Amino acid sequence: MLIKVGYDIVFEHPQPTPIVAMLYLHPRCLPAIRRNEYLLVDPQVPISGYNDGFGNRCGRLTAPAGRIRFWNDAVVEDDGRPEAHNPAAAQLEIQELPADHIVFLLASRYCEVDRMMSAAWQLFGAVPAGWARVQAVCDYVHGRIRFDYLKARNTRTAFEAHEERVGVCRDFAHLAVTLCRCLNIPARYCTGYLGDIGVPAVPSPMDFSAWFEVYLGGTWYTMDARHNIPRVGRVLMARGRDAADVALLTSFGSSRLERFSVWCDEVGPEALLPAA
Repeated sequence: MLIKVGYDIVFEHPQPTPIVAMLYLHPRCLPAIRRNEYLLVDPQVPISGYNDGFGNRCGRLTAPAGRIRFWNDAVVEDDGRPEAHNPAAAQLEIQELPADHIVFLLASRYCEVDRMMSAAWQLFGAVPAGWARVQAVCDYVHGRIRFDYLKARNTRTAFEAHEERVGVCRDFAHLAVTLCRCLNIPARYCTGYLGDIGVPAVPSPMDFSAWFEVYLGGTWYTMDARHNIPRVGRVLMARGRDAADVALLTSFGSSRLERFSVWCDEVGPEALLPAA
């Protein structure tokens, strides 16, 4: 299966503004890329690249005053199968975890582990450890939060999402990540593309998606508390402790969003042909 992914985003800056852009496919996707991505920035400005501490590909640039456009387009290959489902996956003891996984047990900007510890154990302490406990967390978050794009708020934390019972995909992910960490299950936040592939199309405009991964039995598994079913065609861009680590654009100054368009669609082999 071939999937075309990309975006067209325009910002307005009142003055020259430094930016960190996390607008690339994750390096993990490199073996699946069939038509290489191309980041167009208009007007053209120098971009320097680096990989951050979580392995995400980042770019640094200074946007000039006025409008700046970011456009990207790529084709990746997917095996067309739903994400792995492994009820036998066991939870490791903390002393068995790799040292670099411990950070995914700790509180972070949007994931208040200390604030939700008691509630997490009251809710899930009786559920068998491992896959069953993670699935119970997903079921709870899926039923607890009502998705409402108009209620998006970029400062909402996991605890606030739990209490307000409304949010968008990042809020589902933050709450599930927090509850898993409370239960000593390493969990990390992910962002990228998720189109309506293999499911009924949603009439609302396409956006980037958020989900999470948990570490069970020596493997990271993809989980999604918003949709709560294994999906086909998820394409990773970045992952970290929470949304603060994977902001697609971080502007060190004021900015205004003028245009935002995202696509993630199944395509045929003709998508690999050179443009006429």
